Amino acid sequence: MSILYGLAAVAIFLRLLYAIYYRLVASPLAKIPGPAVSKLIRLWLVYQELTGRRRTYIHDLHKLYGEVVRIAPNEVSFATGEAVKQIYSVGGSGYEKTEFYNLFMNFGARNMFSTLTKGEHSERKRRIADRYAKTYVMQPNILAGIRERAVAFVAKVSQDYAARGSVNVYVPLHCYALDCITHHLFHPYGTHSIEDPEDLKIMQELSYHDSLKARIVQYYLPRLHKLIGKVGNPFASAKKPDLTASYVLENCNNRSASVSDHTVLAKLRTRKDSVPAFEIPSECMDHLAAGIDTTGDGLCFLMWQLSRRESAHIQEKLRAEIQDNPQVPVDDLPYMEAVVKEGLRCYSPIPMSLPRYVPEEGRVLEGYYLPGKTIVSCQAWTLHQLDTKVFPDPEKFVPERWLEEDGKEDRNRLFFAFASGGRGCIGKNLALMEMKILLKEVYGSYRTVIAPEMTASMEISDQIIASRPKGQVCLLRFEEIA
Repeated sequence: MSILYGLAAVAIFLRLLYAIYYRLVASPLAKIPGPAVSKLIRLWLVYQELTGRRRTYIHDLHKLYGEVVRIAPNEVSFATGEAVKQIYSVGGSGYEKTEFYNLFMNFGARNMFSTLTKGEHSERKRRIADRYAKTYVMQPNILAGIRERAVAFVAKVSQDYAARGSVNVYVPLHCYALDCITHHLFHPYGTHSIEDPEDLKIMQELSYHDSLKARIVQYYLPRLHKLIGKVGNPFASAKKPDLTASYVLENCNNRSASVSDHTVLAKLRTRKDSVPAFEIPSECMDHLAAGIDTTGDGLCFLMWQLSRRESAHIQEKLRAEIQDNPQVPVDDLPYMEAVVKEGLRCYSPIPMSLPRYVPEEGRVLEGYYLPGKTIVSCQAWTLHQLDTKVFPDPEKFVPERWLEEDGKEDRNRLFFAFASGGRGCIGKNLALMEMKILLKEVYGSYRTVIAPEMTASMEISDQIIASRPKGQVCLLRFEEIA
């Protein structure tokens, strides 16, 4: 018996030795630079993800090893415009989504974002793409709804500032984002969380919900996640978004309540082909969650940046453009465009990796052969900072860089705030209009500065795919311009 145990031990040792040799030497990925631990095991990367440090960890690896880094035995991170083009854009790319996107299913049903294949995605995108086209978003009734919410935001912060001397804009900005996206989804049954305490609870449920650890465990260890969920999941957040789910289901399932023709829900309901029952609320839930995270957090970081002492001249220049062009549409204000774009470069609401599988036949990318099913990705945080020839002083907030003709093509090639290609963010046009209209309403009449009592951290805190201010508090003062 001892001989059998000895042989088994030798076999295990040899298998382990071969695995080490293959991953370090024989693997087609062996020549790709990266730390030895990343080439041998994924566990170190998983640890970074569990602790909310994947984005900064990968960025540090790129600074150390260059534009292409092996971050796990079967995963490679890229930070070049050509990689973005090949992985996410060219001919539908052929690089399909990984199972990571299963985490974004709702009510047990897929939505456009959680589909894994190009065919599935195209089918769902056709259902609603027109509702997010720029020409559609620019219609007067759509813009009027956004502007109404922006006016409500200004009234709220003005009232709170008069009462308290400062405003935690994190709250009303996320309310604004929620109210705008629900207007687009469900009008006239959209939320009014800026004014309504009951609707405010939905915003709070979504914006203070933290499921990072639970979702990482669910992705890597689905059986364990299911098991410990029955006995009390130590990784779970305190509360699931139950109010939001009920709100979405009620609006999607109540066909006796007529929604406006311009809404996403109206389009889904009136399609000639039948949409499976739970795919409608799954789609709407996804848009709602994405809409509040991206616009709310993006605006919060941007207003904080504009309110910093070193940005005073930027704020003044923006205000002058707004006041000197009262009848010009916000989308035609060049400095406004530059401010928003620089905000999205410095504080991308989705700054981390967007993983894809290399097609079965394999690909050569940036000079390296990648076998089929290798996981590859790019992350906005690194694309927006690594190449200092394209983005000089990348950590500085400099809107003027977007007004220069020299290097314009390279800057746009690396801009990844809304991802890229056919599977890029469908809500891009709506989000940009929400940001610009809000900024016009605020900075056309007010000067903002950081309140002296502001001590909360504005460090970027990563969630499963989006990021938000770590302290979730941003105290500003609003000084009315005479």
